[in-house]
Amino acid sequence: MKHIFTILLLACIPLVICAQNTRDPKAEAILNAMSERYKKMSAFRAEFSYHLRSPQEKLDETFTGVITVKGAKFRLQLGNQEIYNNQTTVWTYSKEDNEVTITEYDPESGDINPAEVYNMYKKGFKYYYMEEKKENNELFDVIDLIPDDKNLNYFKIRLTINKRTRELKSWQIFEKNGRRSLYTINKFQPDIVVADAFFNFDKSQYPKVVEVDLR
Repeated sequence: MKHIFTILLLACIPLVICAQNTRDPKAEAILNAMSERYKKMSAFRAEFSYHLRSPQEKLDETFTGVITVKGAKFRLQLGNQEIYNNQTTVWTYSKEDNEVTITEYDPESGDINPAEVYNMYKKGFKYYYMEEKKENNELFDVIDLIPDDKNLNYFKIRLTINKRTRELKSWQIFEKNGRRSLYTINKFQPDIVVADAFFNFDKSQYPKVVEVDLR
């Protein structure tokens, strides 16, 4: 399970789809509308499914998870692991090992922050409008984000955005080693009320937890 969070939180895309150096204005308009939609929310909660596929590693796994976001703070539950990020400290808890790893939050690390997926296009990416598609009587815009840094372990992130609500329906990470990680939002609750303390790891709730402090 630990590799799941490496995929989720580490940067992953060089795609040679065209020689353009400019951003696609159609894609930019859609991305800006999506970003504004999320910025207006006080906080939100999303239930999602995660599908990891890697032919080379013979992996084809699906998990479900929940993420709660308030600004840049987030709390993520996926499988047997949880991540708490209060914008100062990051706690990664393994239920299987009853162990929590503690690190400092570094917003400049280049990692993919799941709380900022709707905003990450603004720095270090080119973006291109790919297509409009229809699912369950809803229309979606599909946009590819291509990182400027060709040394990352991924070459593309594909966003699928609801054309009517401008909410993110899914994002898929394409890694150079052939791995594909797809996150699909199944239930979305905008403008929820949540206290800041919710994003702190409370070790009193985890008896005999082992702490690995890497700060």
